[in-house]
Amino acid sequence: MELDTIAQFGLAIFGIAAITLVARKNKWGFVVGLISQPFFFITAVINRQWGLFVLSTIYTFSWIYGIYNWFYKAKN
Repeated sequence: MELDTIAQFGLAIFGIAAITLVARKNKWGFVVGLISQPFFFITAVINRQWGLFVLSTIYTFSWIYGIYNWFYKAKN
């Protein structure tokens, strides 16, 4: 199986799971979203989609920020 095909499956499985979990206000959605990011980067590089690469970088920081807010930020 080609790397691009594996990346496409990873995108679908982890991407859909992450969005679904976040929509249900489950903090683990942010972790799953971060796990999905390497698949986005692989796809962007293989297919030379530099806009997707930049967008994936921004998404990565967004997922990390969500993890910080849900797992580490002090609760008032």
